[in-house]
Amino acid sequence: MISFWERESFTRYDYAIIGSGIVGLSAAISVKENEPHSRVMVLERGLFPTGASTKNAGFACIGSPTELLADLKTMPEQEVCNLVALRHKGLLLLRNRLGDAAIDYQSNGSYEILGPDELYCINHLPQLNQLLEPVVQGTAFGLAPNGLASSFGFNPGFAKAMVVNRFEGQLDTGKMMQALLQLAVKMGITVLNGAEVTAFTDAGNRVELLVNHPFMKTDVVFKARKMAVCTNAFARQLLPDIDLQPGRGQVLVTQPVQNLLFKGIFHFNEGFYYFRNFENRVIFGGGRNLNFKAETTTNLSTTSEIMNDLLFKLKTCILPHANFTIDTTWAGIMAFGAKKTPLLKLHSPNVVVGVKLSGMGVAIGSMLGKQVYELLCQ
Repeated sequence: MISFWERESFTRYDYAIIGSGIVGLSAAISVKENEPHSRVMVLERGLFPTGASTKNAGFACIGSPTELLADLKTMPEQEVCNLVALRHKGLLLLRNRLGDAAIDYQSNGSYEILGPDELYCINHLPQLNQLLEPVVQGTAFGLAPNGLASSFGFNPGFAKAMVVNRFEGQLDTGKMMQALLQLAVKMGITVLNGAEVTAFTDAGNRVELLVNHPFMKTDVVFKARKMAVCTNAFARQLLPDIDLQPGRGQVLVTQPVQNLLFKGIFHFNEGFYYFRNFENRVIFGGGRNLNFKAETTTNLSTTSEIMNDLLFKLKTCILPHANFTIDTTWAGIMAFGAKKTPLLKLHSPNVVVGVKLSGMGVAIGSMLGKQVYELLCQ
């Protein structure tokens, strides 16, 4: 049994947010920005955010040219523009809310590397720039100078050309999440870790949440006027019928590389592969497209299939002339669906769902959190 004090001070709130990733914390912060006297709680089952918020590679991106061209084959132009706008606005909100220094945001250049089969993209850059100019208020893409790829040390057979994106950058994922948590606590938001929500009921005038108490071996009832589910790929554990599928992203990071020749963020193969510098290290991830079926999982392990592929590409394409050793590897879980647009809906009168960020959580998360709050208030 919990005590009277615990019941009165720890279990009753105006807003309960499930998930302390970018979306969940952003939703809670949006509540406090608009309703400073409200009682807001964020429930997180893990020691850290469990899915992708602390496990991404720190890319602040809006979409590479080949990725956007692929999207235009399956999505209307306006839908693609709306998605890019959401990413762009989300990054601006994140940076304005936390400050570039707090998240170590850097604009060292953003490039898509074009191989022999992707040079077609160059002819489509004017089309993409015209499409996105109203969204980003500028020219998004340009061709990188000849010789830049070779000056970065890349294999010339791998990097036939590069496209520059002028509206992307890189950040420190750990510092970003620490800054979000610190802001939430400063605003008076209660963040509970090790608090797994096992079930909830919308009772009309309130929402009741059952939260597993690991020491008492029982569930504790929390009550809130409104609730939001912001657990992205893990949302199906509470909402089994929701339209999303998990997608694992595997990442490695090297030890410091002597005389590393490049800075910035880089994409290739329609965004399925991505790498960047972190100081003198290389962070490299991707390869989900090698085995979509196996990577549709919430298992946080890495696999030899993907890691061997990343190591091969790192050695032969990205660092062909450098010696390197791997520091560590990890995996994070993203959420995807039939469409790339996030899933934002009213599940019941007092419960909102904001999930499915399609691998763009850093860019979209802040705006989706804001939209979660706006829907909660309707």
